Amino acid sequence: MPKPVVPEEKRRRRRPTRSGTVLSEALIVETALRMLREHGSTGLTARRLGLALDADPSTLYRYFRGMDELTLAIGDALIGQALQGWAPTGEWRHDLREVGLRIHGAYLAHPQAAVLTTSRVTGRANELAADEAVLDILRGAGLPLPETVRIYHAFIDQTLAFAALDAASLALPSAALDADEDKWRSTYARLPADRYPRIAEAAGLLATRMVTSAYPTALDMLLDSVERRIGAEGAARAAERR
Repeated sequence: MPKPVVPEEKRRRRRPTRSGTVLSEALIVETALRMLREHGSTGLTARRLGLALDADPSTLYRYFRGMDELTLAIGDALIGQALQGWAPTGEWRHDLREVGLRIHGAYLAHPQAAVLTTSRVTGRANELAADEAVLDILRGAGLPLPETVRIYHAFIDQTLAFAALDAASLALPSAALDADEDKWRSTYARLPADRYPRIAEAAGLLATRMVTSAYPTALDMLLDSVERRIGAEGAARAAERR
């Protein structure tokens, strides 16, 4: 049988650790993020996390059922960082663009954690708040429910996919990342025009653009599509009233 869930108020370690620190879920997640940043996903274990917190590793299981639940809490914390200070303006395009850029940016600020969490569904408070916000923006723009869900799906998956792709690059060792980016100048820029005419004519632009994220461009293309759909919905409703 699964172990019963320990209520939140009973999970807290009332006594400080040996160094005088009082543990909390937020402190454990913050420490785990730091360890991921410094050592990558292979460096995050219960034993190492316990050492970093100056606590017995078994104490962590008063807060999380296991390392997988901690992973979900880390992902939810990144979404929480993205939403911190954000408030809707009522302008659907501005609001949706801002939410997307904030989520993408929060993951890129913690690339090792992003690689670990972008494919997960946390079901936690911050993720739910983000989902509610996106759905509310789209419904408030006048889209019918099926279209709202279709666009929400594309928006969320696009944002997380680019976050995963860009974070994976940033999580590479610096030498590997530099070598990958240099390929656009050392290899693509020197290809013979008679064999690769289209690459040759675009080489300068490729060297500039391909070392940056395409997410803002892809996001604007999605928003352009949404804007056309909203216009079509408005025109259809106006025609029905005539």
